[in-house]
Amino acid sequence: MTRPGRRWPARGRRARPLVAARALRQLVADPGDTVRVFEVINAMAGPALTRGLGRFRRTELGRRVLRERTDLLDLLQDRDKLGALPAGTLGRAYHDFVYGESLTAGGLVAASMNETVQTYGFDDAELRRFGERVRDQHDLLHALTRYGRDPFGEVCLLAFSYAQLPNRGIGMIVLVGAWKLGRELGFGVPRALWQAYRAGQRAIWLPAQDWEALLRMPLADVRRHLGIRDPSAYLDVRPPDLPAMA
Repeated sequence: MTRPGRRWPARGRRARPLVAARALRQLVADPGDTVRVFEVINAMAGPALTRGLGRFRRTELGRRVLRERTDLLDLLQDRDKLGALPAGTLGRAYHDFVYGESLTAGGLVAASMNETVQTYGFDDAELRRFGERVRDQHDLLHALTRYGRDPFGEVCLLAFSYAQLPNRGIGMIVLVGAWKLGRELGFGVPRALWQAYRAGQRAIWLPAQDWEALLRMPLADVRRHLGIRDPSAYLDVRPPDLPAMA
């Protein structure tokens, strides 16, 4: 366990732009290839994760999570507990979103642990735990922000996430996604992505939130508490045949 007084290196991981460029080309060809998403993010992570951990350790909840070595994934994999929550709560909305689309809370874990991806690239247990917390909250953010799992919704959510934890790999995916989606969906795409980025800036910093408590609260109250508004620009542009998020 790292001593409380240790300062985390700001430089982070060495960038690997050729790896990121190759993965980006594959991602453009197959937007659903989650493994390539993690490959780009890891290749260009830079100091984002180490800085995020430093911020996390300055919060009461962050210190508790690191001290007790708790994992968000354990909470999100308890399907029975989530399904028993009242309708309208964040936990029930997350349950219905994930299991209604035949996903699992461990799906992102499998992609991030693919043999072509060096997960986070750090041996430090606290840095790895923080990185996994950021990864595991991704589908929770879908339920919170109303950005769907369509390619446009995923890129909007990445723009939101980039504002929360600036990772150059995420920024690259957003830029490439803006170019590709703009050709398909029109001029509303940049406006929706900018709105998503600004929403991420305005929201409370989400990695340090007590998700166990928030999952039991009404979804509307959680959104209000965290400062998350409806993504009007995304909802205006998204294809009309897609199912709506609650």
